[in-house]
Amino acid sequence: MWTGRTTAIGAAAVTVLALSAAPARAADLADLADPADAKVVPVQVTGDPAKRFNLVILGDGYTPADMPRFRAHFAEHLNDLWTIEPFKSYRSYINVYAVEIPSGESGVSCDPSLSSPRRTTPLSMAFWSGCRSDGVQRLLVMNSAAAKTYADLVPGTTTANRQILALANSDTYGGAGGAYATASGGNAMSALIAPHELGHSLGGLDDEYDYYQRGVPGGTYSGPEPDSIHHTLMTEQEMTAQKKKWWRWLGERSESGGTIGRYEGGIYFSKGVWRPSQHSMMKTLGYYFDQVSRERMTQQISAKVNLIQAHTPTTAPVGDDRVLWVETMHPSGHPLSVTWTVDGKTAGTGGPEGAAEGGSGGANLDLSRLHLRKGVHTVQARVTDPTGFVRDPVVRSSAALTQVRTWTVDTSVTTPPEDVPIDFSSSTPIDKPVGSDSVVYAETTHPVRSIPTVRWELDGRRVRGGDRDIDLARFRLSKGTHQLVARVGSKSRTWTIDAQGPTVKYELSKATQSRIRPGHTPEYVFDGPFTMRLTGTDDRPGIVVSEFRVDGDGWFNYFGWPTDSSAPWLFTENGTVIDNLTYGKLGKGRHTVEYRAIDPAGNYGKPGKFIVTLR
Repeated sequence: MWTGRTTAIGAAAVTVLALSAAPARAADLADLADPADAKVVPVQVTGDPAKRFNLVILGDGYTPADMPRFRAHFAEHLNDLWTIEPFKSYRSYINVYAVEIPSGESGVSCDPSLSSPRRTTPLSMAFWSGCRSDGVQRLLVMNSAAAKTYADLVPGTTTANRQILALANSDTYGGAGGAYATASGGNAMSALIAPHELGHSLGGLDDEYDYYQRGVPGGTYSGPEPDSIHHTLMTEQEMTAQKKKWWRWLGERSESGGTIGRYEGGIYFSKGVWRPSQHSMMKTLGYYFDQVSRERMTQQISAKVNLIQAHTPTTAPVGDDRVLWVETMHPSGHPLSVTWTVDGKTAGTGGPEGAAEGGSGGANLDLSRLHLRKGVHTVQARVTDPTGFVRDPVVRSSAALTQVRTWTVDTSVTTPPEDVPIDFSSSTPIDKPVGSDSVVYAETTHPVRSIPTVRWELDGRRVRGGDRDIDLARFRLSKGTHQLVARVGSKSRTWTIDAQGPTVKYELSKATQSRIRPGHTPEYVFDGPFTMRLTGTDDRPGIVVSEFRVDGDGWFNYFGWPTDSSAPWLFTENGTVIDNLTYGKLGKGRHTVEYRAIDPAGNYGKPGKFIVTLR
C-alpha cells in the first residue's frame, strides 16, 4: 500500500525515495534564504485555520521578478482543483495560503538534465531525484525541513491540519507525492499533478499504474489480497457476495468514464490484480476520481475538520429556559442534516429547508417551547453529512461525517441573562461571486433565550431558505447576475451570484469534408491526423477550465498538449507517444466529441459537440 513514499507523478511510477532523504544538496537552512523574507498570502480563507484543512502552497526558484509567474502558476492549479470532486463540493472546508519565497536564482536544479546548473534555492528543489546519477528525471524532490520551516509561517497551521504543495519554477514535467507534494509550476499538465498527489498524501490512495517504470511492463502480481481499497484479486461476484471492496458501486457509470467493474492492472503490475475503473485520477492525469476514490477523499477531507465547529457548552447541566445551538460546517455543494432528540425522541430536524419542528431552527433548539416535564432530561444534536459521495455506512457513521453533542437539561436550573448583540458571526465569503448551484451560509451570534432569524432575499424578493444556509440550486436561476442578501436584526450581508455559465469554442484543423447545418450537430471528415483547440471564456475575470470527452467516455481536462500548453490537442489513429505514454489515440471510424467549460464560480457551461470521422 502506498504510504509515506515518494513516487513520480503522471502515468508513471518510479523509484521510491523518502522526500526528506533526498534534498538537492545537504544545505543547512542557515545557508538558504531567510524565512523572514517570505510573505504569506491568504488566497482562500473559509475559517479559522485551526478548524480547517489548510493547503499551503510554496514556491521555489522564483526570484522577486518571478513572483507574478508564481501567482499565475498556483492560480491555475487551484482553478483545476476546484473543478474536481470532492474538492469542488468541499471547497468551503479548505483554506489556501501561498508562501512567496524570494529566491536568489531563477529555476531549480538539474532542470532538465543532470548536466543542467545546480542552483541555490530556498527549498533546494531538484529534478532527477535530487540530482542523483541513479535518479529519475521527473522525480522532483526538495528539502522537507526547509519546506516545513516556510509552511510554519502560516499561523494556525500544523502538520496535522495542512498539506504542503511545493511548486518549482520550471516548465519541465515532474513532481512527487509523499508527506509533501511537489509539482513543476509551468508544465502543461502541472495543474493536474496536485489532485493526484493529494490522492496519495491526503487520501492514502495507491497508484493504479500497470507498470513501475515507463515503457517497462509491470509483470504479474502474485501477492495476497491488497490492502488498497481500490485494488483487488476478487471477482465482481465475490466482491458482491462478501460485501467487500467497491461492491456498492459495481455496475454504475464511472465518474471517470466507462462502468465501474473490474479492470486488470494496478499498483505497478499489468496482470493479476484489478482496479475499479478503466482510467481515473490515480491512473491517468486529466480524468476525475472515480466513485471509489472519491468516497475515500470525501472521508479524508471531512476528517480534517470538525463537523460541529462550536456549540452550547456541554460540561454542566443547563436549564430548560434557554436555546441550545450548534454551528456546523457548510459544504459548498449541499446542506448538512441536524436532528435534535430529547430523551431519545425527535424534537427537531433541520436540513435543506432548515426550519425545525416546534419552531426551532435546524441548528438551534428552543427548550422553553418544548414544555419539558420537571426533572432531568438528555438532549442530543446529531449532525450528519448526507452526501451521495459516500455509501459505506461505516464511513457515514464515522466522526468525519456524523457527530453528536449531548446536554443534560435540569429544569431546576435557571439560565442567567446575557446581553448578546444580534449579528453575523461568520458566513460564506462575500468578496467573490458564488455559483448558481452553491449553498451559501450565514452563522449568527447566540442569545441565550432567542433564536436570531436569518431572512433571505433574492434580487430584492424575500425567499425561503434554511435557518443558517440556503441552497441556490433549487431556484433554477436565470442566466446572468443576481444578488443574495441575508439579514439578521439590523445587520446584512450581500453576495453576488454568478449564474452565467462559461462558453467554450472549438477550432479544428482543416478537414477533408465538413457538414455544418443549422439545428444539427456539425460533422467533419479527416483523412489523417487532426488537431482540436478549446478556448473557454467567461463574463468575469478568472481562469476557465475546458474539458472534452470522446464517445461518452470520462470528461478529460483540456490542458493543451503535454509538451506545450499553448498547442492544440492532436488526434491520430495510433496516438502520439511522449515519454512512453500515448496521447490522442482515436481509431478510424465515426466519433462524437463533446466539450464544456467550468468557470471560477463553479458554473458549468452548456456542453457542445461535434462528430468526426477519421478514415
